Amino acid sequence: MSRSPDHIALGDTLSISRLVCGLWQVADLEKGGTLLDPERAADALQAYAETGFDTFDMADHYGSAEVITGRLLARYPASKRPVAFTKWCPEPGPMTAEIVRKGVQERLDRLGVDKVDLLQFHWWTFEHPAWLDALHEMAQLKGEGLIGAIGVTNFDAAHLALALADGVPIATNQVSFSLIDRRAAGALSDLCKKTSVKLLAYGTLCGGFLSEKWLGQPEPSEIADWSRSKYKRFIDTAGGWAGFQCILAAANEIAKKHEVSISNVATRWVLEHEAVAAAIIGARIGESEHRSDNLNIFGFSLDAEDKARLDQAFTATKPIPGDCGDEYRRPPYLTASGDLSHHLDAIPSVFKAEPMPGRPDRLRVSSGSIWEPIAGYSRAVRVKDMIRVSGTTATHAADRCVAPGDAGAQTTYILDKIAASITALGGKMEDVVRTRIYLRDASKWEPVSRAHGRVFGAVLPANTLIEAGDLIGDYEVEIEAEAIV
Repeated sequence: MSRSPDHIALGDTLSISRLVCGLWQVADLEKGGTLLDPERAADALQAYAETGFDTFDMADHYGSAEVITGRLLARYPASKRPVAFTKWCPEPGPMTAEIVRKGVQERLDRLGVDKVDLLQFHWWTFEHPAWLDALHEMAQLKGEGLIGAIGVTNFDAAHLALALADGVPIATNQVSFSLIDRRAAGALSDLCKKTSVKLLAYGTLCGGFLSEKWLGQPEPSEIADWSRSKYKRFIDTAGGWAGFQCILAAANEIAKKHEVSISNVATRWVLEHEAVAAAIIGARIGESEHRSDNLNIFGFSLDAEDKARLDQAFTATKPIPGDCGDEYRRPPYLTASGDLSHHLDAIPSVFKAEPMPGRPDRLRVSSGSIWEPIAGYSRAVRVKDMIRVSGTTATHAADRCVAPGDAGAQTTYILDKIAASITALGGKMEDVVRTRIYLRDASKWEPVSRAHGRVFGAVLPANTLIEAGDLIGDYEVEIEAEAIV
């Protein structure tokens, strides 16, 4: 057995444990309203740190986890203290320099540090484009030394690629990744191979379901805690309890072969993916601790026979739909609280529908582009049940071109902008019946088409794609859309 977890470098200055202690369960322990004693809780974290589990992950909404970790960090000299990741998860809205600095400063204050080792950013809906503003402001604060490295959480491959193409220095993406949820092994891992981004995997043990405790057991009728409720939804979406038991049985055979636990096998499978820097294992402070068992992860590896056995077990399940992070933004909502549609519906649209004077059956929206008043047009117009969206480019705010030279990334941005326009007028992307795509260079058709297919693969509107020659400025693509509500 290894005496401490393996470590891995993130960038030039940060070394982290390949098993990170996740503190999301602090919120679960405090959900009754009584906060944990910060010093006693810090004692529990220090026991982890002293056995090599010296990297901790938390968020602004994980109860008092940041405060507890701050008490831990204060016990060490700056050069030898544990590594602390946290997340900032603001509500969508304008992301000015002042708002971003305030959000970062709150993280610094709660942790009691001068620099956040890794600050990870979560955004609820990409229809609101201010997520790019927030990331660019975080990059400015990184330059000031307030942030060590920038990460994102629950970003799909397309939006991670867009952020990178727009010049944001992203080090990590924290996503769900397990024997049940294998989405991250696809497009996201392919992108990581082409870039320096690494994945931080959570949900690796599916809230404890991937363990001997559940092998051969009947399906539970009630779930006691938030975390396990979330991962039961993953199991149901992947085909149900029978398919889950097939994976559990395969993992058990492998565990017996290597004289380790099912949890060790589940975590090892994730860690052996090249794109993964670390797996995040929940630390339920003051309750169950599995440090000795977790160290077994670094004492064996999966061979070809093991991987083939798991691959065969996977055939008894269905892939989780969509890409990483989709579970927070569209059905099926695989979250601790379940259906998030009420939360997403409450987020104000970035655009505002306005009536046209003298035309009671007509609404229109503007995106704020400098060209709209000059040329005299709207971003989109609704007449009765028909919405028509003007030719749309990857223009951020008034006049900034997003991701210059990258047609695929620009298409991702454009389709988000079109979605926001249609939403503001009372429609949905499912209502789209026609799109037209104009390319500067026809040789770039494939990344553009793939971005279009990611959004419209189930809707299948009528579509035309043509090479239009030179477009104004650094734009590679322009797209029109029509929808019937």
